[in-house]
This record gives sequence, structure tokens and C-alpha cells, in this order.
Amino acid sequence: MQSYPVAIIGAGPIGLAAAANLVERGLSFTIIEAGSGVGAAIREWGHVQLFSPWQHCIDPASRRLLEATGWTAPPDNEHPTGRDLVDLYLEPLSGIPQIADSLQTGTRVTSVSRLGVDKTRPLGRDELPFVITAVAPVGEIEILASSVIDASGTWRQPNPLGSGGTPALGERASTDLIATGIPDVLADRDQYAGGAIAVVGSGHSAQNVLRALASVAADDESTQITWLVRRDEPGQMFGGGTDDELPERGALGSAAKALVSTGPVDLVTGFRIREVIRDDAGAWLVSLDGRKVGPFDRIVNTTGFRPDLAMLGEIQLDIDNSLESSKQLAPLIDPNFHSCGNVPPHGARELAQPDKGFFIVGNKSYGRAPTFLLLTGYEQARSVVALIDGDEDAAYNVKLVLPETGVCSPAPQSSKGMLPILENACC
Repeated sequence: MQSYPVAIIGAGPIGLAAAANLVERGLSFTIIEAGSGVGAAIREWGHVQLFSPWQHCIDPASRRLLEATGWTAPPDNEHPTGRDLVDLYLEPLSGIPQIADSLQTGTRVTSVSRLGVDKTRPLGRDELPFVITAVAPVGEIEILASSVIDASGTWRQPNPLGSGGTPALGERASTDLIATGIPDVLADRDQYAGGAIAVVGSGHSAQNVLRALASVAADDESTQITWLVRRDEPGQMFGGGTDDELPERGALGSAAKALVSTGPVDLVTGFRIREVIRDDAGAWLVSLDGRKVGPFDRIVNTTGFRPDLAMLGEIQLDIDNSLESSKQLAPLIDPNFHSCGNVPPHGARELAQPDKGFFIVGNKSYGRAPTFLLLTGYEQARSVVALIDGDEDAAYNVKLVLPETGVCSPAPQSSKGMLPILENACC
């Protein structure tokens, strides 16, 4: 098995952090990236400013490799955009020869399995290499690996508008009017100015979009902005404000709150989408309780993302059946119970899957939970690589301190008292 490299799926910040740790430990590896270059998914939201400053955006092992080449890190307290993160950090990191020589771009993984056996065979699996099937520029290829680190993220799997987790009726027929993720509203203002725009979702992505739309509305007062959220009350939706240990994150929520209270944004709560109806006037959104809002010229879907588990169908996994996260992580990150942003230290022990040598790290390890920070992924990568190298002391000595949001969720109880009270629901 040692004759095969470690395979890393995804050349984003966490995948490259895993590579940097492997370089430091002298282990061979290959990085498989679907995009045309590193950080391909980040480039699609490159216009967005991160609320984490540079000091929280650079992996320690990657910093050491870069500084050995004469690279100078950007100022710790400045906040990069997604584009800055790629241009000033990921691109130079990927250019280091030990990494550049092991990077395959334009190569999309379609499946991961064990050589010659399917997932029903339990005996002897650990002695067989992993087989990664991928579509590369030269055609379909196979890559054999001793271990696999899946850092492919969730960006390619946006959640639908439908509140039940599946596309709403009529949603597929209206994709030409629906943008997902965080579209560059200011660059494409012609698509939004003077129109009726619906933003669906209650997280930071929605708040980023609303801030940009407010700028468009300031120049064209005929622009109408409707913010639709599933929660019945705003509650902690606007974050901790000045109590947030990441000031830019707190400011983002405060700005959204101001746009609702005094600005151009009309907030509609308790709106769970059941149907999208198209007519000559535009798109109408219908809720489960029969409310109908619209018509809208554009709909921005910021309801989050989910992991692609289909390519792992032949890997023996232990995945939480609700969040689709690594199972041991689920009670630590469940957004129904946690809002403070602080996650207990975790690493290879919690991320290891039943198929020995297979790990899910980064945003994908969180499944559908929306609270992932780069700092978390960097410590995950360090711990997992240490375990792959047989260094259990380093792998299990996990240290993780995250900046808290300044809000704390009490343990919820159902109307029938069926949910247990958690002593440490949050913070």
C-alpha cells in the first residue's frame, strides 16, 4: 500500500493544506481538481470579501512552505476577497514544485472504490488500494491510492428553493430566472436594477447579496428587494453584531438588520416555498400555507449547499442521516442547536470513515451545516495527514480555537417536549 500515493480530491484551501502537510512529512500524493486551476470554486465568488482576516485564512504548514520560497504574507488584519485568496495565496502555494508536480486540474472524480471489490465485501478491504475513477482531458482515467482525503467541498451542490429539500414545483422550469450562491450583483447590475428581486435564505450569503442589491437600489429607487426566510422570527439571524469576535461577520449581520428596519429590504418570515409559478409578469413564489408573493424578475437562491455523496457510493461511510456530515461531527455542529460558532477540537479521530484510510475534510465534512471556517479545515488536514503517516500522538493532539459569533442558542424543545435538553447546547 505504501507504494501508492495519497489522493487528495479538490485543490481548494483545505486540499492544498493537506498537500502542504504531506510535503512536510515526505509522503507522496496526487491532487485531483475538477476546475481549470486551484481554487476554481472560490473564483466563482471571488468578488465577495471574507469576514475572516488573512491571519485566519492561511494554513500554518502552507505558510512555512511559502515563506521558504521568499513569499510574504499579506497583512494579518486585512480581509481578502475570494479572488485575493486565490491570487495571493493558493496560486503561489500551488506553484511550489512539490505541489505543482502532483496537481492534476480539469479532472473530475466520478467514483471512489476499492480495487476489485464493492462495498459489500468487508474482509480484506484494508489491504486493497483505493481506485479513483475520473474524467480527465485525455479521457476517463483510474488512479490508485493508499489513502484518500476528500476535500471537494459542496459548492457544486446548491440546495433547491423548495422547503422540503427537493426542488419546488416549477423550480426546474424557472432556472433562467434563478441565480445560486452569491452572484456578482454589482458587476451584473443591469440584471437587477429596476427589477423586483427575491432573495431566499437567511445566512451570510443572503446578507452579502442584500448589501449589494441595496447599493443597486440606491442608484435606482425602482429596484424592489424582497427577503424570504423560512424561520418564523428573525431571532439570531442577524448575528452578534459588536459581540462577534470576527468584526466583519458581525457588521454583515448588522447591515442586513439595518436594511430591513430602515432600508429598501422587505423581510417576509415563515415563508417555506412550495411552488414557483411563471407567467408573463415574471415568477411568483407560493408558500406551504398558500401565500403568494411576486412577480419577481430575478430570484437569488442562497439556501446553502450539500455534499456530493454519489461519487462515494462504493465507500463504506458513517454519515449523519440528517446533516450528511461526518457522523461524529453532527452533534457538535448541528445548526438547530449551535449558533455561537465555537466547535470542539476535532480531527482524524472524528473524521475517519469505516473504510480505513478514507477521510472527508473541509466544508464537505460539515455536510449541510453552514458554520464551517477555514481554521477548522486546516486543523482537520493537519490531523488527518499525521494519522496517515502513523503519527497518532500528533493526529489526536488537536488544538482548535475559533472566533465566536456572539450569539448563543438555547437547547430547543418540541411542543410536545420530545427533544432532550442539552446541557451544552451552545457555547
